[in-house]
Amino acid sequence: MSTYRLDKLFAPSSLAVVGGSRRTTSLGAAVLRNIRDAGFPGLMAIVNPVHSEVDGHPAFTSLDKLPFVPDIIVVTAPASAVPNIIAEAVGKGVAGAVILSAGLGHGEGSLSAATLAAAHAGGLRLIGPNCFGVIAPGCRLNASFAAHMPRQGGLALISQSGAIIAAMVDWAAERHHGFSGLVSIGDQLDVDVADCLDYFAADPATHAILLYVEAIPDARKFLSAARAAARVKPVVVVKAGRMAQGAKAAATHTGALAGADAVYDAAFRRTGLLRVFNLRELFDCAAILSIKTQPQGRRLAVLTNGGGLGILAIDQLVELGGLSANLSATSRARINEVLGDRWSGANPVDIGGDAHGAHYGAVLAALLDDPENDAVVVLNVQTAIADPAAIAQAVADTVGAHREGKARSAKPVLATFVGAGPGVSAILESASVPNLPTEDDAIRAFMYGVYHCVAMQALMTPPPGTAEVAQTDRQVVQGILDTALREGRIWLDPLELASVFDAYAIPMVSTRKAVSVEQAVSHAEEFFQQGHCVAMKILSPDIVHKSDAGGVVLRLRDADAVRSAYSAMIERVKTKHPDCRISGMIIQPMISRPAARELLLGLADDPTFGPVIVFGEGGTAVEIINDKALALPPLDMTLADDLVRRTRISRRLAGYRDISAVKPGTVQFTLVKLSQMAVDFPEISELDINPLLADEQGVLALDARLRISPPKKLFAGHTRLAIRPYPTAWQRDVVLESGLRFRMRPVKPEDEGAIHHLLTHTDAADLHSRFLGAIKEFPHAFVARLTQLDYARAMAFAAVEPGSGEILGVARLHADSQYRKAEYAVLVRSDTKGQGLGWALMSELIRYAKAEGLIELHGDVLQSNISMLQMCRALGFLIANDPEDPAISLVTLDLQAS
Repeated sequence: MSTYRLDKLFAPSSLAVVGGSRRTTSLGAAVLRNIRDAGFPGLMAIVNPVHSEVDGHPAFTSLDKLPFVPDIIVVTAPASAVPNIIAEAVGKGVAGAVILSAGLGHGEGSLSAATLAAAHAGGLRLIGPNCFGVIAPGCRLNASFAAHMPRQGGLALISQSGAIIAAMVDWAAERHHGFSGLVSIGDQLDVDVADCLDYFAADPATHAILLYVEAIPDARKFLSAARAAARVKPVVVVKAGRMAQGAKAAATHTGALAGADAVYDAAFRRTGLLRVFNLRELFDCAAILSIKTQPQGRRLAVLTNGGGLGILAIDQLVELGGLSANLSATSRARINEVLGDRWSGANPVDIGGDAHGAHYGAVLAALLDDPENDAVVVLNVQTAIADPAAIAQAVADTVGAHREGKARSAKPVLATFVGAGPGVSAILESASVPNLPTEDDAIRAFMYGVYHCVAMQALMTPPPGTAEVAQTDRQVVQGILDTALREGRIWLDPLELASVFDAYAIPMVSTRKAVSVEQAVSHAEEFFQQGHCVAMKILSPDIVHKSDAGGVVLRLRDADAVRSAYSAMIERVKTKHPDCRISGMIIQPMISRPAARELLLGLADDPTFGPVIVFGEGGTAVEIINDKALALPPLDMTLADDLVRRTRISRRLAGYRDISAVKPGTVQFTLVKLSQMAVDFPEISELDINPLLADEQGVLALDARLRISPPKKLFAGHTRLAIRPYPTAWQRDVVLESGLRFRMRPVKPEDEGAIHHLLTHTDAADLHSRFLGAIKEFPHAFVARLTQLDYARAMAFAAVEPGSGEILGVARLHADSQYRKAEYAVLVRSDTKGQGLGWALMSELIRYAKAEGLIELHGDVLQSNISMLQMCRALGFLIANDPEDPAISLVTLDLQAS
């Protein structure tokens, strides 16, 4: 249900506390005190079946007795009473409930299940149970048992832990930071992390979101909400349980490397979330995000009155990936005018222990005007010579003047005044200069701002459009998988696996099956004639790791060696695994590529996020080396390249000394093929290619294993993928009655250039009709949002001209957070109007919306856009005047009736 009625929960105009108590140490009494002390301005009532008065307020025996309908109820009553309370609230017309009560249990037949059923019957939204509460400083709501009421600000905190909420409230109180909202979601019976992300992403009072998560119940919903939120404001996440290991032992190297926390890390990275690992880092991150100006690069200038402290700061900066900023000639000249030769002459800018406020102000002004840096950290060590409060005031005044003069390009400033009292911090915070405890905290805070900048650039980067997986023979692969499942097998044999790889054009060493000694010799002779010695491997459905079973013999050079190895291997394997079934032997040539790097590529199955792609260094010691990176499919070449670059072995893929570089793009393209395999066949649960040889000739798989299982349905629409893949089924060639020919297909991220061309070749009047306002510039970030779609929430169909590849028109829809209703928009290039293109695009959009189960399509149309209104009438839309804007018509199509 996502954001439905969340405005009532987070900004209510009235409320009732159900379970308010006279006992001063009770949960109900604590919540009542907090609501009263916060100064909640709306109507408030207390429901208590025993007492007629609580803490000086009249109490009602039930919700039915209230003289008004509260927007929300805050429940602190015993767990056994909660289902009936919620049912009563639904009957009263209450919009939402914050359930602080614990002990409702889980699963079918529990109090939680009864509570949820009662809420769903009337569309009542639930936060909790077992939660800390909700705090909304903007409307003076403190429906929690926090020790303090935080001040109003721009940070939103969503947490599965009440203790984290309490810690952040205390931290913010000390540092004068404020919040737009704090939500403890508890057991996530109804409202979950994704719902809250959607709400605060759209909240104009929130400019950054902090998350504390322990588990994610719906990965696709979370990833969609996280990506949408991260595109518009910074989102920081702490994930607890990093060291928890999966209970099931992995059967492949890939599975062993794809630990649960590593998968979460890949998910956060894919959606643009900034991950931190503890409360200290969360505090540091909140410090930089509490100010609206963020660094646009990684060059930092450090201003200090203590050389040692400045050097420590620069050391930490470089270690975390930042750059020590150079000083421009202009800055040097300005600093020299103030200090002469009594400063360090370089970054860190050490202005001496006797520096006063005027010195700090003048030098800081020079650094803020210097184009060679992206931010400034101000360090101060107290001395008996200078007043730290005066220095702080000079810093605050300088920063204020800088921001007034450069409102759009102002730089962030952070500070560490070592040992300074609360008065100094208050001065700095008044100018939105966070005062961090140590130089390490200040540097980390700056780098978190940098990491967010990098993440946003990655989100907006269009992939290259040059490497698409060729059309595979799905029927062949599907037949192999179906046969194996029908026979009750969970592993494909090497010959089947070779056929699957051939279907995806993944080069693999030649593989022959031998069911007798003489057949093994015959296959080996073929490879001997090609100049290869051979490898012999046991073929058994019961043995996965052949080497561990003694089922691999290498470097066989003649027929006698093959005969000897054949019988010896059967005896050896039967000794270790007497009950195993032996189907024969696999004979392969031993490929000599001495400069090749051994890589690991694979797919693993995560219970939360579904398929995961793993890449790293291969060989027999992959778990010990542990050089790996993970990503969620689907992948394009850009994402595949990022996956490769996150490993240590990526540096060895480039040429060095007398070793040639690996053929460009071949490793990345193989990863894209594995990604497509995961998209195409949900039966594939694990895939392990180890090693994949990579050198200047390309790539070659020497050994691989593929595990299958009946398809599991984790998410709607597609059985297993947490990120909905490109909808290839919605592509077709179209010829209109006017003779116009085009390819109708969903928009891809690679279409950024073509969409930009469409926008720049459409008349201003048509653009005004599409965007309901004048639009003249089309920057990268603007166009990226039109092409990089989350297909779980949005769709855009493009009409692509054959030959030129130009886009002639686009129709798009964006569904609401409940995925029930969607807003549409259409743009047709001006020189193609009047040929039926708009009708064709709109008809396809309607067909897609119906197929997705949406119930309504609606839009805002200028009343001057006569042709669009005529088309809407012909398609069955209802048309009404916008009561808030006489120039707009509201058009609505009932998809269930049409």
